[in-house]
Amino acid sequence: MINDQYYNRRFIISGIMILVACIFLVRLFQLQIIDQSTRNKAESNALLRQTIYPSRGLIYDRNGVLLVSNQPIYEVTVILREMRQNFDTTAFCQALNITHEDFQAQIKEISNVRKNRGFSPYTPQVFLSQLNKVDIAPLQEALYRFPGVQIRKRTLREYTYSSASHVLGSIGEVNQRDLDRDSYYQTGDYSGRDGIERVYEKELRGEKGVEILMRDSKGRIQGSYRNGELDEPAHAGTDLNISLDIELQLLAERLLRGKIGSVVAIEPETGEILALVSNPAWNPQLLVGKERSKNYVALQNDKTKPLLNRATQAMYSPGSTFKIVQSLVCLQQKGITPATMYPCSGPGSTPIKCTHHHGSPVSLEQAIEQSCNPYFWCAFRDLLQRKGYGENNETFRQQYQLWRDDVMSFGFGNKFSDSDIPDQSSGSIPSVRLYDKFYGPTGWKAITIRSLSIGQGEILVTPLQLANQAAIVANGGWYITPHINRNDSMKSRKHTTSITPKHFEVVRHGMHRVMTNGTGRWYNIDSLSMCGKTGTVQNPHGKDHAIFIGFAPMESPKIAVSVVVENAGFGATWAAPIASLMMEQYLTDTITRKPLYDKIANQILNPDVKKW
Repeated sequence: MINDQYYNRRFIISGIMILVACIFLVRLFQLQIIDQSTRNKAESNALLRQTIYPSRGLIYDRNGVLLVSNQPIYEVTVILREMRQNFDTTAFCQALNITHEDFQAQIKEISNVRKNRGFSPYTPQVFLSQLNKVDIAPLQEALYRFPGVQIRKRTLREYTYSSASHVLGSIGEVNQRDLDRDSYYQTGDYSGRDGIERVYEKELRGEKGVEILMRDSKGRIQGSYRNGELDEPAHAGTDLNISLDIELQLLAERLLRGKIGSVVAIEPETGEILALVSNPAWNPQLLVGKERSKNYVALQNDKTKPLLNRATQAMYSPGSTFKIVQSLVCLQQKGITPATMYPCSGPGSTPIKCTHHHGSPVSLEQAIEQSCNPYFWCAFRDLLQRKGYGENNETFRQQYQLWRDDVMSFGFGNKFSDSDIPDQSSGSIPSVRLYDKFYGPTGWKAITIRSLSIGQGEILVTPLQLANQAAIVANGGWYITPHINRNDSMKSRKHTTSITPKHFEVVRHGMHRVMTNGTGRWYNIDSLSMCGKTGTVQNPHGKDHAIFIGFAPMESPKIAVSVVVENAGFGATWAAPIASLMMEQYLTDTITRKPLYDKIANQILNPDVKKW
């Protein structure tokens, strides 16, 4: 045995050498395989990977009219590592018409890894964006003087009409949440922020491409790498055909000029939205380009709330338009028949008075025609109390629940969750639990909630739901989910109410009588066989709201409409003529009642409404 005190140390030294070698191997593996930044640094010396942005899909109306297209813009990108110490900042700022302070501030913003998580000094970073040809021309001529600077072509939206802003939506720069949620995006990318631009973002945005360019030792572009073999072409987004009729949309917007309110028109057979207008609105071009942020803030600060889509988000009591639903539910549950008669004492009626004197007693058709409040109160009362003699017992509560279930089958009280219409409110049909909370389990009965009988009280609906109600009556008890995309499979989403189809006939005739003998008679066109129902809704914050729903023709309906004009008074004065003109335009492709059109379109009811 060798007696050497240093003999065993060779194993220790060998172990250390093996350990060091392993550390080197692990580190090399990390740098070359796991950590791509090292590869990026090496490749960026010789290669430049440029993103090719696709053209966003175009948007057309139902008749093939182009609504939204693309316009070319440019952005300036910088690779900070390649901007040498002797970079001519003064000349660069002059070429872009910015100050030296602007330059320093932008470089600081780009380099802030907390705000720009995708920052790397070896990859292109957006320095300025949304520049036009005039902005970029001086830099293009002198680009060779600025190492690390490139000009990249992009597109922004361009609008054929200053219309339909709430429907179309807008494009804006992605935020950190978008970057975290979808790896498709990079800092500086754009995406749909609202409207159908957001709903159909993945279809409209397309697929990016990549172009790989070679550079020499001074960073100058020498051409495509390997003749473009590794390049990936961009693929344009899918074009979208939406259901709007732009001429009908423009008409509704003109009729609502100077007013606060909304118009929704639906094709009953398909559920396609023909027009969806909320006023005040804005020119969609305002939210394009460098002024987007400033204009958005101005819209936010407007006290008339133009960013609120009143057609889908605002909630109102439906007023007398709800009498149509009340009629159908009472017929379904055998609370009344078409021949049921109730007396009316006009304004002297109690506990709910009528707005005017008319014949008495009245049948259901006559009650719809005359919008008789006492009739619908009596029908509602008798339905709820038919087995309970006015007491709040279990039978009464069950009957109220049955009534509520039938009402909700019309699409009230919930959003259209299977629709592509964004930003909806659900409205409200009060529940047993709500009244128990307010009055106690036995503290309420029919007389307590009598306002529900005429569409007041705790009932809240949206204009979209009202238009769908009109479509349901037009169809005889069913509806296709209201939607905007014509290419979608939405037409298979059919919903049937709990009302037997035979009950709709008497209600349709009653609505026709509204237009021939009742409150809508001044705006009827006999040849179009119009059906409608006016409503004047009490407003605790000011003048009453004017509401109307209707459809035409009575047989084989082609259009269903709801109109809400806030603080306008009687539905027959403002809402009904707007709906009538909409029906005439859509069914005949013209407006023959020019004096009526001029009167409505030129009347300013709210001077605070600003034209954006």
